[in-house]
Amino acid sequence: MKKTFILLAFLFTVKLTCSAAHAAEFPPERQRYLGLDHVGMLWFIMDYGIREDGTPFAVTRRYFTNEDIRQEIIGILVSRFGHSPEVAGTLYFTEFGYEYTPDGTQFAMTYTRHRDQLGNDIHGTIFDNSCENTMRTYHPVQPVDPNHAVRRALALALASQP
Repeated sequence: MKKTFILLAFLFTVKLTCSAAHAAEFPPERQRYLGLDHVGMLWFIMDYGIREDGTPFAVTRRYFTNEDIRQEIIGILVSRFGHSPEVAGTLYFTEFGYEYTPDGTQFAMTYTRHRDQLGNDIHGTIFDNSCENTMRTYHPVQPVDPNHAVRRALALALASQP
């Protein structure tokens, strides 16, 4: 237990040090530490709110504190997207953009960005409906685990309404 705590403290310190510049693009007062998920990945909410058109949105980050999953994503970056193993191997976190329906019952991913430790993009996808692979697909919010970033960010976004 003590080793786990020390490891988490170290990873959190590294995360803050290495991505402080990239985190600056998001309002610090909206950033929230969510902790580890069920597979040991570290999650943060980076931004959330309501757009002028009334659409709730959120941005989250998943830091690769589970090496098995990190290696799986590196393999996808190499095999599916053609990145070199050296570039893909620098993977440190993935950022997700979410958009919710105005009533908050559904969500869709608007983008993903796989980034290295300095916040440089390795690979990204924008879900803009421009082709079959980038269709913005909505899913019900309700079946998602209440502790998942998708639901927690929505709650913050809806609570931020004037």
